[in-house]
Amino acid sequence: MHYVYLLESVSTLGQRYIGVTSDLKKRLVEHNAGKSPHTSKYAPRKLVTYVAFSDRQKAEAFERYLKSGSGHAFAKKRLW
Repeated sequence: MHYVYLLESVSTLGQRYIGVTSDLKKRLVEHNAGKSPHTSKYAPRKLVTYVAFSDRQKAEAFERYLKSGSGHAFAKKRLW
């Protein structure tokens, strides 16, 4: 399975991150351990939402959509 996940900073409200991975638990540990330069500044992070896909390409396409303008609006209304 491939997961598109939404993280939010516990310490700084409003700091959010969207990513894709095939190992969700491991990736969350990596984010909170500071191994990702994009999320290390606002650690710790909590998992808000994830969506599972059987196809990697579909997961990556959904991640790109969520990072687009209309995807931000959709995520804000439905996923955060």
